[in-house]
Amino acid sequence: MTAPAWLSQVKFDAQGLIPAIAQDAADGTILMVAWMNAEALSETVETGYAVYWSRSRSRLWRKGEESGHRQQVREVRLDCDADVILLKVDQQGGIACHTGRRSCFFQRLDTTAGPAWVNVDPVLKDPEDIYK
Repeated sequence: MTAPAWLSQVKFDAQGLIPAIAQDAADGTILMVAWMNAEALSETVETGYAVYWSRSRSRLWRKGEESGHRQQVREVRLDCDADVILLKVDQQGGIACHTGRRSCFFQRLDTTAGPAWVNVDPVLKDPEDIYK
C-alpha cells in the first residue's frame, strides 16, 4: 500500500523515526519530546490523540494509556526540513511527564555556583499514584 501524499513528504530517519515535540496549544509551553514512526503519526492524525513510538518498548505508545494524561492534538506541523514534527496539544490532566510534572523540561542549568541542574517545576502528582 502506498503512503498518502502528506505522509510521504515526512523525512523519517534510518530507523524510520522522527522526533516529535508536544507543545501546549494554549500557552506554548514545550511539554515533551518523543519519537514517532509512520504508523504513530498516521494514528495521531486519524484519532486526534498523540501516539508515539516507544524506543524502549519497541511498540506504539498511546500517550496517557496508563496515566490517563492523554494529549488531544489541535494542530500538526512539519518543520522546514521535514524532519521534525510539532504537535500543538491540549494536555489532559495537566501532566505530560512521567515524573508527575506538567513538562518533561523541569530542570534548569544553574550557573551561579558552578553548573548544576536544578529542579524548578513542582511535582503535581506522585508518579506512584499515576502508574499503578
